[in-house]
Parts: sequence; structure tokens; C-alpha cells
Amino acid sequence: MMGEFGGWGWGGMGFGWLIPLAVIGLIVWAVVSATRSNPPAGGDRALGILKERYARGEIDRDTYESMRRDLT
Repeated sequence: MMGEFGGWGWGGMGFGWLIPLAVIGLIVWAVVSATRSNPPAGGDRALGILKERYARGEIDRDTYESMRRDLT
């Protein structure tokens, strides 16, 4: 006699949830990966450091402009 769960018993029901659970996990991972912001590129970081140095008075305007042109 096959029983209520198609012959698999209660154990088959547990394995039946693995695939949908894995699919849901994969969807959540994909959404989180897609919405996570990427780290800034090296040039963006260099420009940020250059702006900070200029703001602190470590370099003058001409040096800042020259270095900014080199970076962009």
C-alpha cells in the first residue's frame, strides 16, 4: 500500500522542501548581490584623497588642478 504521501512516507516530504528552499535562497542571494554597492574604482579613490589633501591645505590650487587633470 502506498499510503498518503505516494509511498515516500514522512521523509519524502522533508526532501520535497529542499529544492524550493534552495531556489528561494538563490533568489535572495541574487537580489542582495545586485543591490549591493560596488567599491569605488581606483581613480575615484585617488580623486577623493586628492580633494582631502587640497581641503587640508597640503597642496595648492595649481598642484590640485594639475593632479586632477592627470587622474581624469
